[in-house]
Amino acid sequence: MNYALIPAVLAGLVLCALAAGCTSPTQAEINPVETSLPQTTVSSTATISAVVATPVQVETLPAEQYVDLQVSKERPDFTIHLLYNGGKGEAFVQNILLKVTLANGEVIEKYLNDNERRPRRGDELIVQGTRGSGSDRVEVFVTSAGRTYKTLDQPLLTLTY
Repeated sequence: MNYALIPAVLAGLVLCALAAGCTSPTQAEINPVETSLPQTTVSSTATISAVVATPVQVETLPAEQYVDLQVSKERPDFTIHLLYNGGKGEAFVQNILLKVTLANGEVIEKYLNDNERRPRRGDELIVQGTRGSGSDRVEVFVTSAGRTYKTLDQPLLTLTY
């Protein structure tokens, strides 16, 4: 057996360990530079809500994330209904936002299930629409696999007979 080969291999391993940085101290001695940030105070009456970036254009969900949503405006009471029927991508859906701009300019935003749990098949959201002439604009935003898609943007006309 060649005994000169063993020290050469060990020396090679030690050089590799040194080159990889495996011999650095276990405690970090580098201290980050401290910067002072101006402190702002928030009054106890202020409400802070997370702002979700909403897309501007209507996008189609990817095929593997597709879910079926139905929006309708009912004639007798002029309510706007959003019905979630599930679909191939229902496992990816995190939340669904319905944004209704009424004919009088009022904007109503509601999450399906008040954003407390993931949507389930058969969940429905009902918003009071406007009566009379004019149309209500409905936008539906689906957050699926961490990305928000604007899946619907259309006016719902009030039909009078």
